[in-house]
Amino acid sequence: MKPVLLVIAHGSRDPRHAATVHALVRRVRSLRPDVRVETGFLDFNIPSVQGVLESLAAEGVRDVVALPLLLTRAFHAKADIPAVLRDAPPQLRIRQAEVLGPSPLLLSALERRLYEAGLTPSDKSSTGVVLASAGSTDPEAIAVIADIAREWRHTGWCAVRPAFASAALPRTEDAVRELRAVGCAKVAVAPYVLAPGFLPDRIARGAADADVLAGVLGPAPEVARVLLRRYDAAAARGLLRLTVSA
Repeated sequence: MKPVLLVIAHGSRDPRHAATVHALVRRVRSLRPDVRVETGFLDFNIPSVQGVLESLAAEGVRDVVALPLLLTRAFHAKADIPAVLRDAPPQLRIRQAEVLGPSPLLLSALERRLYEAGLTPSDKSSTGVVLASAGSTDPEAIAVIADIAREWRHTGWCAVRPAFASAALPRTEDAVRELRAVGCAKVAVAPYVLAPGFLPDRIARGAADADVLAGVLGPAPEVARVLLRRYDAAAARGLLRLTVSA
C-alpha cells in the first residue's frame, strides 16, 4: 500500500486558515484518489499532528509521509515538525517530505493570482511586483525569498522586490514605494503565503498604495501538484526514521 500522506499545517486562530488548508487537501485528494491524505495542525486547530499519528497507528497503518505545508525551510520544518515526528507511535515508519518551495509551479500560481486580481499578461513589462512573504528569523529562509524574487524578475516583470510581514525587512509598504521610485507604471503585491491569517492581513495593509493585491496561494492547482511531487519524492526515498514495533 502507498504511504499515508499527512499534511502538517501550522494552524491559526483565524478560521480562514484551516478552511483554506482543508480546501487544498480536498484538491490533492481529487488529483490522487489512490493516496490516503490526512491533515494535522501544529497549533490552534484540530486534529493535532500527534493525534492523527496515534489514530493512524491504532488503525494499523505503518507507512506515513509527513509533509510540512510550508514554503521555506525555517524553524517549523527544521525543529518543530521533526520533534513531533520523533514522538510518534513507534510502530509508524515516517518519512518527512521537503517543504513546498521553491518551485516553478509556485511562481505559476503567483502569476495566476495576479491575473485573477486584475493584471493581464500585457501589463507584465510595466508592472513591478512585491513578493510578500510572512518573514522569518532564519537567514536561509530569507535568502530563498530573495532568490525567488530575482528568478521571477527574469520572466519579464518590470521589477520584483521581496518583502516580509515580520522578522525581516523591507516591509510590503516599503517595497511598494521602492517600485514606484524606480519607475514601474503599476505595482502589484503577490502574497507568498498559503492561507489567510494575521501576517497575510498585515501584507494586505501594506499593499494599500499598490495597484493590485493578489490573493493567497491557497488551493491553487499548482500548489496541489507541488505537494504531490514532494510526497512522491519522499515515498521513493529511504526512511527518515525507522522503528520496529515491539
